[in-house]
Amino acid sequence: MCAGWRQDRTVAVRERREVEGFGAWTVKAGLPHAAPPWAVLERMVGLRVHLDPVRPENAPLLVAPGSHRLGRVPVDEVAAAAERCGTAVCEAEAGDVWLYPTPILHASKAATVPATPREPRAIWGESRARASGGGFRRAACGYELLAEAGTADAVA
Repeated sequence: MCAGWRQDRTVAVRERREVEGFGAWTVKAGLPHAAPPWAVLERMVGLRVHLDPVRPENAPLLVAPGSHRLGRVPVDEVAAAAERCGTAVCEAEAGDVWLYPTPILHASKAATVPATPREPRAIWGESRARASGGGFRRAACGYELLAEAGTADAVA
């Protein structure tokens, strides 16, 4: 069984600021999130650091290879797009680090064995990017939007 296919569309930010192109505000785990312009997301990468091995039986990440090149995929078309691209099962060893394009279609496979005392964990962040009409700065757990004139670079 597989948790539904999805495409990351939001970034965590330090605080909500009205900046052109950023919208669809939500709060996840107590942090504000915004959907930035697509041009920002397509220049970002995800980072996963594996603390434990990831095998087919303990919920590996699934990715649809090449799907990041499709652009923003409408939510009702994500599963079909993932099927067209195929599926790669991402196994890992403890200490493995992966970088991948933020817009890649991905899902999680369900675990088929009981969890071990230390479940696989992932930490991810985004790369440097630019946004026209505003910008953002990496905060402790995301990005701080920079609305000041001429401050469009993200600061890692």
